[in-house]
Amino acid sequence: MGNTIEEEIKQEITENKILIYGKGTKAMPMCGFTVETIQFFNKYGYPFEVIDVLRNMEKREALSKMTNWPTLPKVFIDGQFYGDTDILDEMERNGEVKPLLDKAFGKG
Repeated sequence: MGNTIEEEIKQEITENKILIYGKGTKAMPMCGFTVETIQFFNKYGYPFEVIDVLRNMEKREALSKMTNWPTLPKVFIDGQFYGDTDILDEMERNGEVKPLLDKAFGKG
């Protein structure tokens, strides 16, 4: 018996300090919001992963249930769900993103 979708998601969140569930991959994003999110994290220079859930409805539904957030991308930082770039842009304006990432990666 393999892992459930929820277990798989939890494992991915654990393995990646910054994780974006989006449409497409880091190399080939398939929507503007995913591109925006990739550009957002590129500025900080920390490693991050993009997991394509465009064609994986089961995973998308599981993620929506787990996060109570219907849209993509979904961003996780250090195991915590943070929504999308609307929320991150707001956090960035408040100076909250860099300290959060520094803490996640054990700097500072």
